[in-house]
Amino acid sequence: MTDRQKQILCAVVEQYAEVASPVGSSLLAKVFGVSSATIRTEMVELERLGFITQPHTSAGRVPTDKGYRFYVNYLNETQQESTEGRRAERALTARVHGGGMPDRTIRNAVDTLVELTSNLGMATIGDQLYMSGLSNLFGQPEFMQGSQVQQVARLLDNLEPWLHEAAPNEPLNVFIGKENPIGRNAGCSLIISRFRSPYSDHSYIGVLGPTRQSYRDVMSLVSHAGQALEGALYE
Repeated sequence: MTDRQKQILCAVVEQYAEVASPVGSSLLAKVFGVSSATIRTEMVELERLGFITQPHTSAGRVPTDKGYRFYVNYLNETQQESTEGRRAERALTARVHGGGMPDRTIRNAVDTLVELTSNLGMATIGDQLYMSGLSNLFGQPEFMQGSQVQQVARLLDNLEPWLHEAAPNEPLNVFIGKENPIGRNAGCSLIISRFRSPYSDHSYIGVLGPTRQSYRDVMSLVSHAGQALEGALYE
């Protein structure tokens, strides 16, 4: 993939996250200062490679799971962070510290993630999975169809036992779309951070949302939530 194709793919991911509609060549032509024909040529190649796809009813493109995975890996390599993301991290830290008992501190962190990401938030507290923000998740335009809602519900029903069994061991874990071991057709991304708590050395906090989301800010926030919780719980 060329550098320009990488930039176009990243732009498609970010624009689609913002507007929730397929991204057309005319919009990207303005962003990159080239002709629409040039953008269309690059998009055809990105589609051939499997990074974007064209919905039947639109001339624009949307990212595929493969495209999102490339984007997430790119973020991990470049470690990009926005000014808005740093402000959100400070807000999360303020809510977590001074939260009182460990369970209340963890709940505060989850509730703050819900507010800041508009996703469903979750965390393990002992042997229980605390979740908040279900209305956020089902309020997303992706989940207006009953069949997809059933897939999301299946994922949520099995999430707690899966976390106990799989125990993802990376500090930050991102499961995109069909990468999820359950609810593979739910069109969701699970972003979770492992942290140490009085309940377990393998506690988790994170969010579940549509594959269409602002990964840069959400990944940074979830990672920060895990770090902030450890700091607050052991200060």
